[in-house]
Amino acid sequence: MTSANTLRERVLLVGCALKSSSKTAPSGYPFVTLDESLDELASLTASARGQVVDRIAQERAVYDPATLVGSGKIEEIRKSQQHLAADVVIFDENLSPAQQRNIERQLGCRVIDRTQLILDIFAHRARTREGKLQVELAQLNYLLPRLAGRGVELSRLGGGIGTRGPGETKLETDQRKIHQRIHKIKQGLERVRAHRSLHRTFRSSIPVPTISLVGYTNAGKSTLFNALTRSEALASSQLFATLDPLLRRVRLPSHREVILSDTVGFIHKLPPTLISAFRATLEEIGEANLLLHVIDVSSPHSRQQRETVLRILEDLKVASKPTLEVHNKIDRIGTLPRFPAHPNVVSISATQKSGIDKLLSRIDDLLCSDPLIKARFRFSQRDGNLLSKLYASGRLIERSYVDDQVYVEVEVPQSVVNRLKEFRVEA
Repeated sequence: MTSANTLRERVLLVGCALKSSSKTAPSGYPFVTLDESLDELASLTASARGQVVDRIAQERAVYDPATLVGSGKIEEIRKSQQHLAADVVIFDENLSPAQQRNIERQLGCRVIDRTQLILDIFAHRARTREGKLQVELAQLNYLLPRLAGRGVELSRLGGGIGTRGPGETKLETDQRKIHQRIHKIKQGLERVRAHRSLHRTFRSSIPVPTISLVGYTNAGKSTLFNALTRSEALASSQLFATLDPLLRRVRLPSHREVILSDTVGFIHKLPPTLISAFRATLEEIGEANLLLHVIDVSSPHSRQQRETVLRILEDLKVASKPTLEVHNKIDRIGTLPRFPAHPNVVSISATQKSGIDKLLSRIDDLLCSDPLIKARFRFSQRDGNLLSKLYASGRLIERSYVDDQVYVEVEVPQSVVNRLKEFRVEA
């Protein structure tokens, strides 16, 4: 078996789809063709440092309960795998534990499905303790029903795609110990949730609107995040370059500040185990005042990607939140628009930083439920904490000192004025 740390593994892709005239895939997500889904699987494989040597596709009336694709197609896959010396076969559909065992026995090589491939990429990309815990939880929940009777894919000494994360050493097959580890990880993530909740409570002491970037993976969210915040978060053309949430302050044209968060990208057939494991991270979306749905309009699959994200937002029960569509990468296409014109749409190029000023102004407009007003306040010089929060919430117009009192005139959101009404004085 080829080591994943030296040479790229040779990968054979297998796609299987049900014959249907419906515009919706069996999973309920927007319809994409089998070739389009395999194209995305190839991109995922490249992100996992694999080399696609061939792909095999099949359409069926129903899935085969034993092998998904049927015995005849399994024999075709086996011959192709041996002829091409493929190290691993990756199925585009999610395999049941029994299907995975049956296929592996017949092929005699490592077999993984789309979910395990995505989990492998996540394990490689996670950087923070929280991110690693979330990925490990998803991997253990995925692997637990697959432990009994597994063969070559539990031989972890060779490494490779699908073996990163908790699979870097041979997995302990004692289910009781795995359940204990899952319980411990969940406790750790609950502490993370409590910590985030504490931070949100602190931020809400003087409200600062929060805005979350959402969108399909590789839509350009991190590049836009950098353009808006003037920071240097990792921005890559690889899928799932961002796993851990990032929070930065952004000053709008009205001079008020907002908190912008960048979160993990979504994808077609996003495994439910990932949505569950990343609950602590995705809570930032639920707490946001505004969502920026970033869409790569240069992608030939942009419409399907948009619908996929909308469906996942529905699953997260945040689809009703105010949303501004950000059509990114307009520098890569010749004509606009690919989508019908809509007032809640802004077209930009995050890499070229074109359209950024218009986007910031539009964000300002959409936060008008908390309008900016001018107000005068009087504080004791001991109230430095309140003063610093007030300055962070808006624009300082004038400041003066009388004895130990500080008089300030500011332009801030109405909610801030209401919260500090006991310190307000007439102009």
